[in-house]
Amino acid sequence: MQDAQVIARIGRKFRRLAGALNERSRRLWAASEALELGWGGVSAVAQATNLSPTTIRAGIGELKKPKRRALSPDRIRRPGAGRQRATQRDPGLRSALEGLVEPTSRGDPEASLQWTIKSTRTLARELVQQEHPVSYRTVGALLEQTGYSLQANRKTREGTAHPDRNAQFEYINGCVRRFQRRGQPAISVDTKKKELVGDFKNGGRDWRPQGKPQEVRVHDFLDKTLGKAIPYGVYDLLHNEGWVSVGIDHDTAQFAVNAIGCWWRKMGRRRFPRAQELLISADSGGSNSARCRLWKVALQELANATGLTVTVCHFPPGTSKWNKIEHRLFSFIAQNWRGQPLVSLQTIVELIGHTRTAQGLKVCAALDTNDYPKGIEITDEQLARVKLQPHNFHGEWNYTIRAERKT
Repeated sequence: MQDAQVIARIGRKFRRLAGALNERSRRLWAASEALELGWGGVSAVAQATNLSPTTIRAGIGELKKPKRRALSPDRIRRPGAGRQRATQRDPGLRSALEGLVEPTSRGDPEASLQWTIKSTRTLARELVQQEHPVSYRTVGALLEQTGYSLQANRKTREGTAHPDRNAQFEYINGCVRRFQRRGQPAISVDTKKKELVGDFKNGGRDWRPQGKPQEVRVHDFLDKTLGKAIPYGVYDLLHNEGWVSVGIDHDTAQFAVNAIGCWWRKMGRRRFPRAQELLISADSGGSNSARCRLWKVALQELANATGLTVTVCHFPPGTSKWNKIEHRLFSFIAQNWRGQPLVSLQTIVELIGHTRTAQGLKVCAALDTNDYPKGIEITDEQLARVKLQPHNFHGEWNYTIRAERKT
């Protein structure tokens, strides 16, 4: 029996050499140390290095009979040596695994994992029950070899598409080009996702001292004192500029049109000093819905106040992600405040206003503290006073509102 000092010394030597040894040289080195120690050497080396005594004895056999057990320089084992692959020991393992994860099996109500999260541990347990003994690590390796990977859902299905969807896209594109050729403003508008105000977790990561993440609340419950922020954006398609009004009440048509009016007064009027018309591309739902009466009445008020003839083109239902403001403004705002808790309304306004890109995006933002009550009903008489002219192509999506003549 070797004493503890000898075992500790061998352990230190092994740790120093471990990074430079392959399987064969490690086996032979351990065997050499065991032979040097004599009786009890195999047990001592195994204890010091955590190598299997069987491996050490195999190395001793190679050292004692080098010619008989000689290996070519490019090999670390004899042909056929070592543990067999799981699929070699169990030829039916791969097909059994594919049967569990194959998407077509979802249609079988009797499938054993039909309603189960298919983690590697769950799959391994199911395979063991099917008499395919395997570890969850082997399951993971087999899935990668078979071409599977962990993937999240991808939003691609939009439901039933309107038959004139593409034609409406082309119509909007044509309108934008005509307005820009004439030097008239064309903007894209939408409401960004509402944000809770307070020390709540915000997606993404930010540079901070290692081990000192910013601490935030565990639960994302509305703070009734701080409330929530409602960013409504206006994006200038020609100049790559944006305006965002941060509301604190309700996302209504009046709030949306007021944000457009703020953009015109703060940015648009200077950019388009000779403007006589304004083109707005917007979604078909939300506060700027194509069916919202209040939206059209508020646009009439905007046209009267600015003297602009306002043309609106709505994207077909279910195509909001094609709205330019989503990709050219809102996405960069989200990147700019990633990992930053939106602790106050002023913080939100500042983060939006400091959003910049290498392509020259410029954003201005302001807080809108006005009240915008919900549930305002527009009568037929009020709607009839709107000087609205539907276009020949899908007048429910495309229409022009002219300013009332001053008497």
